[in-house]
Amino acid sequence: MRHLLDTRTLTREDAIRVLDVAEDMADTQRREVKKLPTLRGKTVVNLFFEDSTRTRISFEAAAKRLSADVINFSAKGSSVSKGESLQDTAQTLQAMGADAVVIRHGASGAPQTLATSGWISAGVVNAGDGTHEHPTQALLDAFTIRKRTHGSASRGRGLDGLHVAIVGDILHSRVARSNVWLLTTLGARVTLVAPPTLVPQDVTAWPVTVRYDLDDAIADAPDALMMLRIQLERMNAAYFPTEREYSRRWGLDPLRLEALPPGSMVLHPGPMNRGLEISAAAADSPRATVLEQVANGVSVRMAVLYLLLAGDHSSANAKEEGR
Repeated sequence: MRHLLDTRTLTREDAIRVLDVAEDMADTQRREVKKLPTLRGKTVVNLFFEDSTRTRISFEAAAKRLSADVINFSAKGSSVSKGESLQDTAQTLQAMGADAVVIRHGASGAPQTLATSGWISAGVVNAGDGTHEHPTQALLDAFTIRKRTHGSASRGRGLDGLHVAIVGDILHSRVARSNVWLLTTLGARVTLVAPPTLVPQDVTAWPVTVRYDLDDAIADAPDALMMLRIQLERMNAAYFPTEREYSRRWGLDPLRLEALPPGSMVLHPGPMNRGLEISAAAADSPRATVLEQVANGVSVRMAVLYLLLAGDHSSANAKEEGR
């Protein structure tokens, strides 16, 4: 594994390998001593051109638990705000000896540019680019669904036969795009649910079913319902009349929560707009996996960094080193 830039080009075999290594990493995080010596001497740079708390902290925790040195680079207050280009920033990181660069950028394709430009020799992990993809979020979502479904028998399995409905702002969501490709690759059936104004124009090329009514989608008995955050910071047009109208038609309220089939789970990538796309009752329900997703995110990102920087070892070695 040289880079992780998207899920669209990730094979089923590679995706399951990441999830299985994440299982091993999750096992180590239940021990009293959570830190592994696996990436001692390696340097991971978190290169964030967009505001983020959860994703940056998750990657930082993952790298530190593998004993890597971590450098956090924020565009705000840095030379980037003075006009420095991505190329100059990348070459500075190369000179510092970065072994992996975790990049979050507002421009779609920036991680691909960084990985293929020749500016750096480090492995590149896409932590979200524009409205393109967010692969580690999709991997942790798939990990969570797989774990809730199969429990201790998860290893080696895909998501074959499961039905996942993704609800909300599909148009602006890199999380939705990454999940569509990954969940489909793992064998799940994916339904998108959104107002017509928040459905991308090219969705006919995606391997999904599109619905415009959340109640119809719930009646189709999804195994998992993924509620996307309404990205108010990206709303530069009137995509729906009012927040109240959106919540009434596409929000997961207590009645819709009750209508979900037994065993169905509720996911949310966070942060949540309580009362808009998800009610407090749904967010705090035993069906909700929000806190599991946060914990699983560290394990999945540990697995990704491990496979990028220590991929010549087996995941079993990682477990041995933690003993």
